[in-house]
Amino acid sequence: MSATTSGLTLGATVACGLSAGVFFAFSSFVMPALERLDPGARVAAMQAINEKAVTPAFMLVLFGGALLCVVVLVNALRTWDAPSSPWATAGTLVFLVGVVGLTVARHVPLNDALATADPGAADAAARWSAYAGAWTPLNHVRAAAGTAATALLVVAMATG
Repeated sequence: MSATTSGLTLGATVACGLSAGVFFAFSSFVMPALERLDPGARVAAMQAINEKAVTPAFMLVLFGGALLCVVVLVNALRTWDAPSSPWATAGTLVFLVGVVGLTVARHVPLNDALATADPGAADAAARWSAYAGAWTPLNHVRAAAGTAATALLVVAMATG
């Protein structure tokens, strides 16, 4: 593995790991903590979290990581005979599909729908239940996918 490829793979690995950590935090303690609040407070808290999540730092990690993964993937496919290429391919695809794809296809629409909910409305409990019932299990998948992608990219670097 060249120094450039190694550096790009390291950057992708760090981004995958940071993303996995964010999603693990939500699965392990943020969502369970929100469940201790009344439904209206859950909705209001998650609306505030979703609004603040769209920061340059988080977008750089998530989508910059996706860009790095695309570059690493293209390089792995071009150098398929290298021992690291299958590992890099697997790691980048797991991140791109299981983290970024799931975020764009499922989590963003769920978050956008929750943004329109009135925390004080009579249907706040139902809105929260529908949201969390879909969002949380899918977030577990994102956390696992980010972790798996990180591990696969570490193996790619170790075999490269």
